[in-house]
Amino acid sequence: MKQAAALLNFSAMPHCFRRAPLLFLLLVVASWSAHAAEPEAPLTELRLTSLTPAAAALLAPPAAIAAADLPKKPAPSPLFGDVLVRSAQAHLLGATLSGPRELTVLAYHTITDTWAPFGKVTLPGELITLRPAPAGFVAETRAATVGAPNEVSRVELTANQRHLRTLDWVIIVGYLAFSAGIGLYFYLREKKQSNDDFFLGGRSIPWWAAGLSLYATGTSAISFIGIPAKSFATNWQILARDAVGLISTALVAIYIVPMIRRLNVTSVYQYLEMRFHPSIRVLASALNILIQLGGRMSTVLFLPSLALSAVTGLNVILSIVLMGIVTIAYTLLGGMKAVIWTDVLQVFVMLGGAFFAIGYVITGIDGGLPEFVRVANENAKMHTFDWSFDLLRPTVWAFVMFAIIDLITYPKDQVMMQRALSTKNPKEAGWSMWTLAAVVVPGSITFFAIGTALFVFYQQHPEKLNPLLSVDATFPHFIASELPVGVTGLIIAGIFAASMSTLSSCMNSVATLVSVDFYERFNRSATPAKSVRLAEWMTVISGVIGVGTALLLALFDIASAFDAWFALQAVLGGGFAGCYGLGMFTKRANWQGSVIGVICSLLITLVLWQGSMVTPVLYPTFSILACLVCGYLASYAFPAPTQSLLGLTVFTQRKDPA
Repeated sequence: MKQAAALLNFSAMPHCFRRAPLLFLLLVVASWSAHAAEPEAPLTELRLTSLTPAAAALLAPPAAIAAADLPKKPAPSPLFGDVLVRSAQAHLLGATLSGPRELTVLAYHTITDTWAPFGKVTLPGELITLRPAPAGFVAETRAATVGAPNEVSRVELTANQRHLRTLDWVIIVGYLAFSAGIGLYFYLREKKQSNDDFFLGGRSIPWWAAGLSLYATGTSAISFIGIPAKSFATNWQILARDAVGLISTALVAIYIVPMIRRLNVTSVYQYLEMRFHPSIRVLASALNILIQLGGRMSTVLFLPSLALSAVTGLNVILSIVLMGIVTIAYTLLGGMKAVIWTDVLQVFVMLGGAFFAIGYVITGIDGGLPEFVRVANENAKMHTFDWSFDLLRPTVWAFVMFAIIDLITYPKDQVMMQRALSTKNPKEAGWSMWTLAAVVVPGSITFFAIGTALFVFYQQHPEKLNPLLSVDATFPHFIASELPVGVTGLIIAGIFAASMSTLSSCMNSVATLVSVDFYERFNRSATPAKSVRLAEWMTVISGVIGVGTALLLALFDIASAFDAWFALQAVLGGGFAGCYGLGMFTKRANWQGSVIGVICSLLITLVLWQGSMVTPVLYPTFSILACLVCGYLASYAFPAPTQSLLGLTVFTQRKDPA
């Protein structure tokens, strides 16, 4: 037992963590006991308003309905005029006369293939015509007085938001305070942090904690919400990416991560200088900083806040500011140790909430687990492996290609590699990757299962869906409308946890790169104390930029600009990622060839981007392949590397001391 404890190094865990499981159980029990069966407002309301013909003409027509989305199942009663209206992403609205002047609105859900009534209104007269309008219809009715003009009314479906209860807020605020407390704990314990302490946790992080932090960093709130939405709408084919990726993760754990850890670098871009040239290091580091500041941080704050706002009424700006302030606080105060140990907490909160959610959804299904399995199989909802050779679909072969690319370029992301570099030695760095491999597939299965369970649940209860919400809001909608008071707060805390984990990792990464790759690299008078002080300032600055950009997204409609930015970063980033493949897997590649490879990668990917020749998902793949091929061939036009390659390629690795 003592040997096992020494191996796991639980002594490095903050004391407050040892009570975390008990606190989690107490929160669940408290939420159940506080769950009152008080009546809730209906999800939607049907409103009838009088319009002038001119006002009715100004209403924008709803989006067209694709043939594939037309109802496969007939409506429970004939639709008036066979009129259908698209609502949000996956609903069609129709109307039927349930009385002489009574109009009932029905909603057809294109994913679950179900109809459900969503209210009725009493019309002012006999219905003559019905035409589509946003979220409803424009109804023309016969006037009660002979000779009077017909009346025009708008029948509109509106949503009622569910607001968080006091206990939910207590749990959310308590979780945020606990996270900030972790940073304060490390600040008070280690007031004077060295470079290694702030950037790499003193290289003393247990391998299992580093592995859990890797998982937390790679699983943002976008995954927490988006994966259930994906499996709800389709199947589990994207899960094949994680399954296939286990092979590349294993090879990374055996060869790549230990090799980089043996170099004792702080920034992964130091490797590019050792292997090639300082200019490649500086440019790659600058691009990574730009990517973190320009989009990654703001996106992980904005998108979950937007989804939660749609179903809970939780203010988007308040969510962004709360997560931003707390994350800046604990990252600034505690450095890398606070980031990693908060990640560990966030994994348990995130997965604990997910496990509870899947259990709760299945218990709400008539027939329970057997019915869940039957319906899922009947609708091929758990289909995972597509062995076709159509690379326009998420096939196994596409994921194999992604896995190979990920393997040969793995050190490209400072955010992920910084966790492995924080471990005690190369062996433990490899073990951190094995921990990631052990968690990532079960975690993904849980999130995919949530989406499938929601499909079965809402197929049985289509009236509980909100026709005005997007597919991405399906899981947040269930959280807000179906879960007990308190548990709702706990799972929202899990969504916050996922966002904050990625945000803190990005902030610490940016601070590290600015200090190590620029300040220490070019300032001969740099001292460890000054470097840490700069990193602290950069933590705050990068956090403020991330929060500020997220607020811009919330206040202004600039989503299209961000789409272009993400496409551009895929175009720019692939070339430098390819340099790692050239450096680690060839002995002939030199810095001149690598520069040519980066330029060719940029040009080829720009052509693909401008010509819309491939899906944007494949931009990084083509970009990296272009760098690898062009860079390797171009290297033969220049002399072979003259410096020692010991420890810099997979063929010339150093051996760990016995």
